[in-house]
Amino acid sequence: MNRTFQLDTQSPTGNPIGGGANGGVPKGLLKYIPESVQPLFENPLFSAGFGLIGVGAAATFARKGFQSALINARRYCFVSVEVPSHDKSYHWLMEWLAKKKQKSTRHVSVETTLSHHESGDIVSTINFVPSVGSHYILYKGRVLHVERVREKNVVDMASGNLWQSITLTTMGFNRNIFKTLIQEAQEMSINHEEGKTVIYHTQGNEWRRFGHPRARRPLNSVILDDGLSDQIIQDVQKFLNNSQWYTQRGIPYRRGYLLYGPPGTGKSSFITALAGELKLSICILNLAGKNVSDSTLNQLLSSAPQRSIILLEDIDSAIDTNPHQLEEQQDANGNVVYQYQYNSKYNYTAPASNSSQLTFSGLLNALDGVAASEGRILFMTTNHLQKLDKTLIRPGRVDLTIHMGLATSYQINQMYLKFFPNHQAQADQFESLVASETVSPAQLQGHFMKYSEDPMDSINHIKELIK
Repeated sequence: MNRTFQLDTQSPTGNPIGGGANGGVPKGLLKYIPESVQPLFENPLFSAGFGLIGVGAAATFARKGFQSALINARRYCFVSVEVPSHDKSYHWLMEWLAKKKQKSTRHVSVETTLSHHESGDIVSTINFVPSVGSHYILYKGRVLHVERVREKNVVDMASGNLWQSITLTTMGFNRNIFKTLIQEAQEMSINHEEGKTVIYHTQGNEWRRFGHPRARRPLNSVILDDGLSDQIIQDVQKFLNNSQWYTQRGIPYRRGYLLYGPPGTGKSSFITALAGELKLSICILNLAGKNVSDSTLNQLLSSAPQRSIILLEDIDSAIDTNPHQLEEQQDANGNVVYQYQYNSKYNYTAPASNSSQLTFSGLLNALDGVAASEGRILFMTTNHLQKLDKTLIRPGRVDLTIHMGLATSYQINQMYLKFFPNHQAQADQFESLVASETVSPAQLQGHFMKYSEDPMDSINHIKELIK
């Protein structure tokens, strides 16, 4: 039995299933389409799907074109600058952003820093900085897009921290706005440090700030022998102001100082006060660190911050600076003298200790070798001058050697007046009771601090000091 089926293309209302009277789009939607293209939508082939494919392809091309236009616009109509975390300006910019966006930024990161006061107290400071992600700021009438990025799988080999960067982007063709912004951030950082001394320490093969900047120590708070302080200051100032003089004569532009004497004579304190007086930073270099090698030392000396003092404290104990064996002998008058006897077990290439990779020859080359840095002020301190090899302290490595011994009569008198001003008679009496060069300035300071309430108490208990 044959059966014939007929496809009913009419809807219950009598209209074609396509929706329109002619199988196109519904009339309700057709009125929103411009009349010039309405015949296209009424076409049965278009409504069957071919038109939709074309519309999709056109939308795809439009999207691709729009993305390409954005890329080209970003390339030719926007300027940007990237500041990596290992650059010094990164910290200036972070501090500037923290103050610029401290109220408007909703997403922030916490940075806690510790500062050590001279009293020994440790104070923590909490700062809020923009977190990782995108931020917008208005600077000099222009909108800046700030993007902070932290790479989770990339480590900065110099510091050991995760790699970070800040990218600034704005519309325009001139990059001077970034230069102005970074200079402003630098000036803000400098103003924040005005009247303070910045301390740096080593981290890997680069310098990092140690805590917050410290208040500058007055130079008159460290009393040296008469005229000694002025001698050192004038020598450093002469060096700082005569770079052209060194260049014209072909002399390496660097200066080395050695302060030696018993403990408690003010060597480190004077260097701190000198840095404050001349508005210099202090870079503390620990030669005994396990990560310090010959190449690292060269890198650190060449990358030290401008206008800074590089400080090598207790140079005799930081590294074996004497490849000779020191023998203690007596001369004809019974005085103790030291005689150097070369010991073959020491050499200039052997590591100084099990923990340090630095060699004595590496230290010498870093101080004045071919790759030695220029424009450097180096201070070394030691309690035992006789332990230092003569090649280390020869001219060119050490240009000025200063002995800072026990308190002289001048120092005793002036230190008394520092604690008890306008008591000259008592100062003269105290000076007459304490023999010159028998006590250290640190011992005197401790004695005056113990009996600081009454000027006569320090005299009445002077036997404690002499004992």
